[in-house]
Amino acid sequence: MKYVNANDILPVSLVEEIQKHVQGVFLYIPKKDKQIRRAVTEYRVELEKRNNRIYKMHLEGMPNRQLADNFSLAQSSIRRILIEQRKRFDKMSDKIKALLLKWNLQNESLTQIYSTVWQIGEDYVLKVYNEPESLKRNITINRHLESMGIPVGKLICTCEGEQYIEDNGQFFFVSTRLQGSNILSLKFGDKIALAMGEIIAKLHIAFDSLEAKIEVWDNSLINEINGWIKESFEASGWQNVSRKDYEAVADKLRNNYDKLQKGLIHRDVHFGNFLFDKGDFSGYIDFDLSQKNIRIFDLCYFSLSVLSEKDKFEINKERWFDFTKNVFAGYNKIISLTNEEKESAVTVMQCIELLFLAYFESQEDTAQAQSSYDVFKFISEHERRITRLLR
Repeated sequence: MKYVNANDILPVSLVEEIQKHVQGVFLYIPKKDKQIRRAVTEYRVELEKRNNRIYKMHLEGMPNRQLADNFSLAQSSIRRILIEQRKRFDKMSDKIKALLLKWNLQNESLTQIYSTVWQIGEDYVLKVYNEPESLKRNITINRHLESMGIPVGKLICTCEGEQYIEDNGQFFFVSTRLQGSNILSLKFGDKIALAMGEIIAKLHIAFDSLEAKIEVWDNSLINEINGWIKESFEASGWQNVSRKDYEAVADKLRNNYDKLQKGLIHRDVHFGNFLFDKGDFSGYIDFDLSQKNIRIFDLCYFSLSVLSEKDKFEINKERWFDFTKNVFAGYNKIISLTNEEKESAVTVMQCIELLFLAYFESQEDTAQAQSSYDVFKFISEHERRITRLLR
């Protein structure tokens, strides 16, 4: 029989639970059948996904106290999880330190600020990609927006003039660091909602002039709904959403899609990609997913990002209605929304949550899939109220 340290194989929360009953002794764990072992494996996978989410939210600025409340854990457990997660990135940090020689930045400090982003000293950031298409899209859009005077990070080429470098299938690029931080440092309320609507609209205006100058990814929400999303639900046996609910939403989108305004959009609009310095907007980041699609996608996506992470922003669902109303009002001050766009906003929100649901199902992330369905259900139940607010 082989003895192993529980800390080496069990999740922190499970070790802590066992320690409530026994400590400092050898504990025999009898073998169980395959079904139970599979359940234990699935449980560990879910814990790992949860721990990844905790670390991501920590990097975004959420304090340990709030993390502990959101995940129903002790703050000591949160600290242990964060220590474990940091260890996973130690090798990547060492790799990046060596690669910084390419930019002659090897003497600068290195701090992880996101799962794929590191701050270099005070003036630069480095981002890691696992495939080149998104990187190239980000660089192209960034450079054009910079030339137009839009606040974005400036690309920093290597000492040999390369825009990015590849190392063992990973891609790295460096840009200047914009001043500011995410919304967690600001007072959350109607003022910021109106401002964000205006900020998104101004980006769309810049995109309109940019679209003719570059080759853009021409995507379509209706094609995604009719294509891989539907195929994913069929493959899962309509596990998390009924075929009836899916078809009702898909039919509404099909009936109105041709009437909706199209253009280049950001596609990943959430507070993490918009920076503020001392309360004032300071810049846009991350155009990895930018594409041609329906214009209100960005507005709907942003509103949903706040709803799905309402605990982070410490707002309730009731306040979310007013927040969304103000986001659309701010946008409408700069770019007039059509009646068709206002009437279709709820349908687009539902489609976005179906997109997330299908994605998380494919990743076997049951917790996030359930969260997406819960948001979908909430939007569906309040369809009339949301539509009235936006008219």
